[in-house]
Amino acid sequence: MLDGQQTMITSEIIAKLKERVFHFDCLPSTQTYAIELIKSQQLDPPFCIHATHQSHAIGSRGNTWSDVESALLFSFALPVGCLPCDLKLESSSIFFGVIMQQFLASLGSQTWLKYPNDLYRGEHKIGGILTQKVRENIICGIGINLLSEQYATLESEIVKNLSPQGFLSNFFESFVKFSLWKQIFSIYKLEFHKNDSYFFHIGDRRVYLKDALLNDDGSLSIKGERIYSLR
Repeated sequence: MLDGQQTMITSEIIAKLKERVFHFDCLPSTQTYAIELIKSQQLDPPFCIHATHQSHAIGSRGNTWSDVESALLFSFALPVGCLPCDLKLESSSIFFGVIMQQFLASLGSQTWLKYPNDLYRGEHKIGGILTQKVRENIICGIGINLLSEQYATLESEIVKNLSPQGFLSNFFESFVKFSLWKQIFSIYKLEFHKNDSYFFHIGDRRVYLKDALLNDDGSLSIKGERIYSLR
């Protein structure tokens, strides 16, 4: 966990983040673009990169994100020092995933967070979260399907009133409600049972999430083994 006194994403940081949202018609990947900005020291967090389209988006386990007709695609960067001190960085995707799920719920969505970083409606994936630490910063990339004939999407009633600029501004504003990991964990623990029918692999073994214990730091315990990510 992060050392020192309690830290949080302050209203000042949120205001700066909202002011530094950079929009692009098309990028290979908002995530890789944000990472390169930090590595090349062209821009310091907080900032957000939004793209209408991505040609080489990053998905889970390094897979590419399948293209859809329309999606909300963005990556935002924050200094690690502003994150809650009780958050284990390995659980950052759960932290920001629950904040997104709660924000979507405030818009009327039935989206839930499948462990540890997939956004689902019912039994179908509509988006995902990817977090990476670069130097002393955390970069969180989020993609949500808005319009597709092949894949599940966010509810059409929400999509028709959605503008990327307004959505991002309001989403970032929602950060002030969550100053501690334990707030996030208490919300997520109540819905963890929705994972029961899903499984993952450890080597050649298929392990169902119903057989896993969710620890209070966001990790899983399975037959005495502690796992921080299924990816």
